Amino acid sequence: MSTPTLPRSRRTPRTHAPAHPAHEHPARPSDTRTTDPRPAASPARHRAGFWLVAAAFLATMAFSTVPAPLYPLYQAADGFSTFTVTVVFAAYAVGVALALVLAGHVSDWLGRRRVLLPALALELAAAALFLSGTGLATLLVARFVSGLGVGMLTATATAHLAELHAAHRPGDAGHRPHVVAVVANIGGLGAGALAAGALAQTGVAPLRLPYLVFVALLLLGVVGVLIAPETVRRPAARPAYRPQRPRRAGGDPAAQRLAYAAAFASFAVFGVFTSVAPGFVGGTLHHTSRLLAGLVVFVVFGAAAAVQAATTRVRPATRLRAGLAAQAAGLVVLTAGMLAERLDVFLVGGLVTGAGAGLLFAAASGTIAAAAEPHQRGEALAGLFLVAYLGLSLPAMGLGLLARALPQSTAMALLAGTLLALLAALATAAHRTHTPRP
Repeated sequence: MSTPTLPRSRRTPRTHAPAHPAHEHPARPSDTRTTDPRPAASPARHRAGFWLVAAAFLATMAFSTVPAPLYPLYQAADGFSTFTVTVVFAAYAVGVALALVLAGHVSDWLGRRRVLLPALALELAAAALFLSGTGLATLLVARFVSGLGVGMLTATATAHLAELHAAHRPGDAGHRPHVVAVVANIGGLGAGALAAGALAQTGVAPLRLPYLVFVALLLLGVVGVLIAPETVRRPAARPAYRPQRPRRAGGDPAAQRLAYAAAFASFAVFGVFTSVAPGFVGGTLHHTSRLLAGLVVFVVFGAAAAVQAATTRVRPATRLRAGLAAQAAGLVVLTAGMLAERLDVFLVGGLVTGAGAGLLFAAASGTIAAAAEPHQRGEALAGLFLVAYLGLSLPAMGLGLLARALPQSTAMALLAGTLLALLAALATAAHRTHTPRP
């Protein structure tokens, strides 16, 4: 879910796409590429396309967290347990991981818009499912379909932003595409929960109005993608399709193992907050405001997005150390807030933990991207994202299982202790590992 910073290529403008764009691979003598009969798009159209794609990216990521502050309402309507909520959330993570493997790379030769449009269509289909009912089967399918769309869109939209920026400002090695992608991706996850909570708080069809609003935003995103210029010239002979194989990058294996563990730890925080935290605020703390439930999720993702955007020039090794310290401190404060049933302490813990998680994943993705060869970068990052999405789902499900036998605050304390042990092991390994400079 974060946007990695890629190293500068000697053959192309800097790009921050997690999947290798088509223009990173010069044509070999045997390559035969199609000639686009349409006139080249103007710099002004590329500039407009950049912001239109960014808006569609933001709307999609925001839609993916709309259910987060609404889970307590679903629980009240259908008698769901906390564990069931984590299973519904895990269906989303499975969808993202599956789409990443099956379709995360095809826009490199099929075209960016030809992948973005089906991804948006999947999100619209998920919205229709959410609007059709509140039953468990409906929620599971809707979350899975939404995950498929997000998995298709994230890497593709990030690559498209980098290419549109390069076409609008040739030779500009600025950080604008990276910062915009981070805000749309991680920031969108927080904004969606906050918007859904605010809309549900009005009391007007709280399980329908948020989805109707986002249907309109997603339809506008479709229009924006249609207007934006294509940046990939499709080959005359389409390459043979194969799933994207997770690939270990070159370089120091110890640094890469550290990166995978850091990705797991950072996404564990995101998963817990998206699936369980709103229920804790509404149940244990007895705060029934849906706006507050959305704010809890927004605080974590907002902190992660802000710290990533503010540290684009910082080395992965520095981000790793700062992220480990911040996430460890945040988990302690967060657990103290849950045990003491103090909302203010809980929110401060979420803010610090989110910032640490953002730094950890930025360090992990920067390390993998720096170590991989350009033509293997997408596959190397696929492995990182798969590990990350295991972190998104497994700890949240573990917390749900523990909460069936223990008070939720006690279950969270046990999970926090496990994550603190993992962070301590990462800190020890980091002292012995050289993290490549991006």
